[in-house]
Amino acid sequence: MLLPILGYGYPVLKKMTEEVSPDYPDLKELIENMLETMYNASGVGLAAPQIGLSLRLFVIDTKQVMEEGKEEEGYKQAFINAHILEDGGEIWAYEEGCLSIPDVRGDVERPTQIRMRYQDENFETHEKVFTGMNARVIQHEYDHIEGILFTEHLKPIKRRLVKRKLENIRKGKVSVDYKMKFFGK
Repeated sequence: MLLPILGYGYPVLKKMTEEVSPDYPDLKELIENMLETMYNASGVGLAAPQIGLSLRLFVIDTKQVMEEGKEEEGYKQAFINAHILEDGGEIWAYEEGCLSIPDVRGDVERPTQIRMRYQDENFETHEKVFTGMNARVIQHEYDHIEGILFTEHLKPIKRRLVKRKLENIRKGKVSVDYKMKFFGK
């Protein structure tokens, strides 16, 4: 089932999220719906706050953004109760966007490597190192469960340049080809 993605301005997008318990109702169905919603919006990640739930949950599928012939290096996973334990490597600038902030893109500097502990959809705990594009997408979605939007990582001049676009998104003055809800509408 396609879920509406919340646009910039909703308070849940700026809140620290709560842990997901193993008895959370219909969790597997929620994860399936999040993946379907993400694919429908041509995204590579989607976090629970983006659909109005203040939960430490996000999904990613980076296989679709890997270079041709390297798709197997991509990663498709639901991350539950994730925590970044450490980051490292070089700092890498890359243009990011966000399904909750359509038509706004900007260079974000992130470490090339992270070590993370998370639970999968069966609540099995994993500790894993992610690098490159996988690490970037995970960090972007992880920011969502920490109440941080990618626009907060933009350089000050870029933030000023996108301020009007952000206000238009808040008011619903943006056109998207996926299901969205706007704060000021």
